[in-house]
Amino acid sequence: MKYTQLGRTGLKVSRLVLGTMNFGPQTDEPTSHSIMDAALGAGLNFFDTANVYGWGENKGRTEEILGTWFARGGGRRDKTVLATKVYANMAGEGDPWPNYDRLSALNIRRAVEASLKRLQTDYIDLYQFHHVDRRTPFEEIWQAVDVLIQQGKVLYAGSSNFPGYKIAQANEKAARRGSVGLVSEQCLYNLAERRAEMEVIPAAQEYGLGVIPWSPLHGGLLGGVIKKEVEGGRRASGRSADALANSSVRAQVQAYEDLLDKHGLEPGETALAWLLTRPGVTGPIVGPRTAEQLESALRALELELSQEVLSGLDEIFPGPGASPEAFAW
Repeated sequence: MKYTQLGRTGLKVSRLVLGTMNFGPQTDEPTSHSIMDAALGAGLNFFDTANVYGWGENKGRTEEILGTWFARGGGRRDKTVLATKVYANMAGEGDPWPNYDRLSALNIRRAVEASLKRLQTDYIDLYQFHHVDRRTPFEEIWQAVDVLIQQGKVLYAGSSNFPGYKIAQANEKAARRGSVGLVSEQCLYNLAERRAEMEVIPAAQEYGLGVIPWSPLHGGLLGGVIKKEVEGGRRASGRSADALANSSVRAQVQAYEDLLDKHGLEPGETALAWLLTRPGVTGPIVGPRTAEQLESALRALELELSQEVLSGLDEIFPGPGASPEAFAW
């Protein structure tokens, strides 16, 4: 396994992040435990979840699955760098009661205690803000987080889905308090969606945040979806099907698969390997539903992409360019 520092911290994390969003909704508890055992056995130590995973009436279920896995012992918790998130409304279905969502000091305190209970642990390594809260000032957010750090319940704070200016704002406010501030940003970033290169990733690099891309295969679009249709009769579904209904997108994805077929490369592994070459990226989040999908993701760590392939990928999926040149002179 390859490791790197998480942003400007001294924390060492694996270059792949195990995403757990499918645990519960799509993958049962025993299989989820097996996948986590396999990941830890391969040296993958960075696990990502969120308090809302499980969704709907099962919100919190994914954290509970991690909690029962930690409770099995064997050093599982000590070996794992655990990341979870706060923001979503965790009140009961149809319950309009306020202060059970967003980033108020009250909800942060409440949400941490609930996550710790579900996760069966007494601390969270990386506590991430799942979304920008435009109603709560960063002074309040950092006051709440600093208390949690002092209590030993949280070690580091990170963001998710923050624009570049909010990363800057958050860390400038933190610096004025003498707080550590954000150490990571979890953003949508992949070959087909490169807008983060304009401002989010430069802001993260400027402030020493590790970048943790989510949806590295763009909802399956970069995982060989057309090839699977042709060879196995397995039609795309969900976001991939919607995207492929656009003829220009389909042509782009076909060109991508043709390029990789020419070089004997697997699409999903290549999409992950490409992210690992990108400046500022700590490691992409992979969300395997099966052990086989985890094995495929791990192979990406050993994949070296030639300059010819990298240039071909840039031609098919050109990035927007840096800001402000992307939209000005």
